[in-house]
Amino acid sequence: MKNHPRSTRIRRELARHHPSAFLLAAQLLLLILYAVFDGLSSERAIISAFGALVLMLVVWVVSRSPLLNWIAWALAIPALILSILSAIVNDSNLLAWSSLLEGLLYFYAAGSLITYMLRDTRVTTDELFAAGATFTLLAWGFAHLHLVLQEWLPGSIYNGLHPGQPLTFIELLSLSFTNLSATGLGDALPASAPARVLVMLEQFSGVGYVTVVVSRLIGLTISNRDRKPK
Repeated sequence: MKNHPRSTRIRRELARHHPSAFLLAAQLLLLILYAVFDGLSSERAIISAFGALVLMLVVWVVSRSPLLNWIAWALAIPALILSILSAIVNDSNLLAWSSLLEGLLYFYAAGSLITYMLRDTRVTTDELFAAGATFTLLAWGFAHLHLVLQEWLPGSIYNGLHPGQPLTFIELLSLSFTNLSATGLGDALPASAPARVLVMLEQFSGVGYVTVVVSRLIGLTISNRDRKPK
């Protein structure tokens, strides 16, 4: 019981440093790591290690929201274990299950950030960082689902650059970002009904997120600025 006030103070102190910004920065750094270590034998181990840090940041962000924190841990712990095991034994089936859990965790975290951003009419700096972090969480979540679909239904996604070969995760992530942002680059295409449905759901999610959440934050920012006394 004595440690509870201390842990509460620590969490409040950390909350001042914009955890959404830490998460967004970590995800953008992970993109750079994908580019730097692409093709190297150590790529999978390095990405897995840094991915574990990202998972912990995701749980940290969820812990600040009104949603249930234990659900995030229930998804993050087995996802982390399976991810490490898949990197050690190079088992694609383990990687698929790990990706499924990670995808669910990212969607849950995105939902927690959206709830956090919509719960009041005041726009804070952390909420602006949360807007960017939520977009990347959605992109990563759908990328993991694309990976699961590719593993469980081979040939579901057509590889335009290397026909007949499965896409790497960075290629699936690129596909996810282009679908979520509706830019529509065509080097990878859905080739089965489940893949097309997943792509449509992602495009709908991207448009809906910008329309409902981002536009609301912009509107509140302008409205709050206009209310300030001059």
